[in-house]
Amino acid sequence: MRHKRSDFPQDFLFGTATSSYQIEGHGQGGAGRTIWDDYADTPGNVVRAENGQRACDHYNRYEADLDLVRDAGFDCYRFSLSWARIMPEGRGTPNAEGLDFYDRLTDAMLERGLKPAATLYHWELPSPLQDMGGWRNRDIAEWFADYTRVIMDRIGDRMWSVAPINEPWCVAWLSHFMGLQAPGVRDIRATARAMHHVLLAHGRSIETMRDMGLNNLGAVVNMEWATAADGSPESVAAATRYDAYYNRWFLSGLFKGAYPEAALEGLEPHLPKGWQDDFATIGAKLDWCGLNYYTRKLIAHDDTPWPALKEVDGPLPKTLMGWEIYPQGLQDFLERTARKYTGDLPLYVTENGMASPDVLTDGTVQDEARIAYINDHLDAVQRAHATGVPVKGYFVWSLLDNYEWSLGYEKRFGLVHVDFDTLARTPKTSYHALKHALTA
Repeated sequence: MRHKRSDFPQDFLFGTATSSYQIEGHGQGGAGRTIWDDYADTPGNVVRAENGQRACDHYNRYEADLDLVRDAGFDCYRFSLSWARIMPEGRGTPNAEGLDFYDRLTDAMLERGLKPAATLYHWELPSPLQDMGGWRNRDIAEWFADYTRVIMDRIGDRMWSVAPINEPWCVAWLSHFMGLQAPGVRDIRATARAMHHVLLAHGRSIETMRDMGLNNLGAVVNMEWATAADGSPESVAAATRYDAYYNRWFLSGLFKGAYPEAALEGLEPHLPKGWQDDFATIGAKLDWCGLNYYTRKLIAHDDTPWPALKEVDGPLPKTLMGWEIYPQGLQDFLERTARKYTGDLPLYVTENGMASPDVLTDGTVQDEARIAYINDHLDAVQRAHATGVPVKGYFVWSLLDNYEWSLGYEKRFGLVHVDFDTLARTPKTSYHALKHALTA
């Protein structure tokens, strides 16, 4: 690593992140069925029809996994909670086994000196709620508030931070417009309603936690820098639309009480009646904002219905996901977010990392490309901080190789290699490099 802990402010925090369905093993502990179980059971949706029933078996191996987090010198562990593990029907009677698991997991973090950074929802909606319309149904905001109260009644007193929903763009657009993640819908009306209801649910969750006396509450949004593929007015306008519905929709809703016009031009006809009246809830006071950042996209005009755009292959080096490596975008987003939306509110890079073709050879995984990726993005964080952006922490995605959604177990993002046959964990070169940087 080019960086070490002392290169950053004394209060700057380092962490790593995971999500429940991707690592726990959903087919145990009384968890209910989720939209991801349904999506994976539908032919053609997931590589080799793989699912999260066993995943990394973190449900049983969490103590050894948390030892890895502690031993690397991380300050925080960002994890998510499974709605369907806690409330198998999405509503009603909680699952005692699920509550007990997250109780044990929380205590295990604290025993290791780790700050628990909880995310209440990372995409695994209980199937019975999908049967009732899922994110299309306005009632989901109250269902989510009820779920928030159940789990925070149990572990909220021990959380360092809480964010309601991870990556609302993926929850709403990727899953309801593009159909590339569960529930696999391609419907602009469903998209518009999900785009609004995911923010309304976020706001109701924040209100619920405030009523419970909890603090250090935030929002986590994912961002992709949009660059016009050429200088034509049509492509510039297309990139503006992409930026509007991908990046600015959620920040504008949370911090400005409005949605960007370039997104409303396509979505407003499909929004639920009275949507303008919900911003008081959506804009519930936050203590921090988290940015998940991986790549940029080159955007060109396309002769199709709104949003009338397409992605164009870019010239920069790419990760195994085919995503361009563009660290400048992280600096640009940190600066723009602080300047236009959040002001002096603390910002965290809540996810950043890369998939690479990691191969275990003679007991080691040489992943120098991941080290370079992290170095370059930490450079971007430092440049943003030097301009006055109040960036307070950086989380690597991910601790473990895991279930990468519709790509199954094919793409490896982890600092730790997982053999998905034996479930053996092997820290990669990047893990050892970060450990040296954080503990030396």
